[in-house]
Amino acid sequence: MFNKKWVLLFVLMLFFGFVLVACNGDDTSEKEGNESQAKDDDEASGEPQKGGTLTGAMDTAPAGVFNPIFYEESYEANILDFTHESLVGQTKELEFEAELAKEWEINEDQTEITLQLEEGVKWHDGEEFTADDVVYTYKAIASPGYIEAGGVRTEYVVRLLGYEAFNSGETDEFEGVVAEDDYTVTFKFAEPNVTILKDVSFAIIPEHIFADVPIAEIPEHAATLNAGEVIGTGPFKFTEMLEREQYVLEKNADYWKSEPYLDQIVWRVVDQSVMLGLLESEEIDFIADPSGVPAPDFETVDALEHIEIMEQPDFGYQLMGFKVNHRTDADVEAGAIEPDNWVPNEDMGELKVRQAMAHAIDRNALVDNLLYGHGSVINAPIAQQFWAYDEEATTNFEFDPEKAKSLLDEAGYEDTNDDGFRETPDGEEWVVNLNYPTGNKLREDSAPIIEQFLEDVGINIDLRQPKEMTAYVEELTNDNSDWDLFLLGWSLASADPDPSGLWGADAAYNYQRWNNEQSETLLEEAMQAPEAFEQDYRAKKYSEWQAVFSEDLPAILLYAQNKIYAFNERLNGVNPMPYSFINEPENWWLAE
Repeated sequence: MFNKKWVLLFVLMLFFGFVLVACNGDDTSEKEGNESQAKDDDEASGEPQKGGTLTGAMDTAPAGVFNPIFYEESYEANILDFTHESLVGQTKELEFEAELAKEWEINEDQTEITLQLEEGVKWHDGEEFTADDVVYTYKAIASPGYIEAGGVRTEYVVRLLGYEAFNSGETDEFEGVVAEDDYTVTFKFAEPNVTILKDVSFAIIPEHIFADVPIAEIPEHAATLNAGEVIGTGPFKFTEMLEREQYVLEKNADYWKSEPYLDQIVWRVVDQSVMLGLLESEEIDFIADPSGVPAPDFETVDALEHIEIMEQPDFGYQLMGFKVNHRTDADVEAGAIEPDNWVPNEDMGELKVRQAMAHAIDRNALVDNLLYGHGSVINAPIAQQFWAYDEEATTNFEFDPEKAKSLLDEAGYEDTNDDGFRETPDGEEWVVNLNYPTGNKLREDSAPIIEQFLEDVGINIDLRQPKEMTAYVEELTNDNSDWDLFLLGWSLASADPDPSGLWGADAAYNYQRWNNEQSETLLEEAMQAPEAFEQDYRAKKYSEWQAVFSEDLPAILLYAQNKIYAFNERLNGVNPMPYSFINEPENWWLAE
């Protein structure tokens, strides 16, 4: 049998042997984006043509929750971004602009915003969109039982007036969102709100479908799960699916902005290993979010004459998280996030162990040899495109195996029996499990290399069999008590750099179960009026927070991968946002 270390060394040699010379990420993004946009502008100078079916590919099937208030994975977003809309959208500069709300007014002390809605907007089933739908959506997210049912979007409602009383069941009336008339809605906040436009930017769901459905039953309701019953106001309707294989969107001919040019958009779920062949043979037309074109395949795809390619920095990152704490069985059963009840994970709770692992992993090698230079190493979990990102404030754990060994020695983790692996400070066998999901080939390739980096400094890693994403996220959420390390990627929200939705102690997505007092204080101060109305003040607080995060290290940020989008040249009207390929799909059209 081959020695595992030599097998991994051979894999690494393969990666190093085929390194491609790549331009700087930003320069590549600008160059490719400009070239693609120029060609797109030339083609779009002709008359857009109606009709046709566009086929896209994603490497992992959606979990099947097609409801904006309950979905968790970006694969569902590939459907929902076509079907549902928000009151306000964003420009490429991340400024807010009108969407379902055509205008708004904010009062002087920033505690109320009144929005005038577009009139004549229809749901996919022909019912009229009104302010009552807006009230219902936010009331549902604020409802008692929402978190217990699996909801994770409370960051949009917690600042609304009367939230705590309504959420606790003290009252049946919710003061926070009021329909003034059919086309006017007012949001009221308990205190001056720094992120008032972000908080009113959540996608709206139809009251007439869900009003009589108990909140606990919405995740299993037909209008959440079934093609043909998912109802939005967007340019495309979700009409058919062959679960885990194909998802069909048909144009909404009555779309309030303009009738889409395309007849259909079809998503196929295919393995990354066959995607490029399908793109070359024109069996699929585009590869976009969440994974995009694998970096090692950039040159191959770029050489295809009928394919356009765009590259831009990702609005997110890949990480290796530490299970610093675990939830109790009772809290998991109740669906509760109660940091005071958490049970420490003794080994991962040791700071020097986490820092040692950070020094043990050569992240630059991952970028150079897995991403072929199409990405970057970052040290703070805020999108690089935001004003709040501050690399200089962070601690950079450079690759230093000797430093890693020294930190482990200091923490009492030493090899006492000369078997090549370290024991715990109590002299017990120390095995650290590393968990990861299937679907993203780059992440799958990273896992055994990370295993080898950690074993090289004496940490015995149990690299577990990967699980399909839906099952993986369920275990990750429920805090299987023996999990230590996990791999995951985040596509970040674009509305505001506030990281509390992922890293606040009581955030559902804080899978590390990280609870740091300094972090909590800084996150709160960064949102505290009136100081936080000054961007410089918020930037300072987030700089301080990034310093705390990178020092306490609840996760190792492995890399921010550039997004590489590829699409058939017959597709026109493509105009990606900084955070998504899908933008104004009603304007997409196919040339004959």
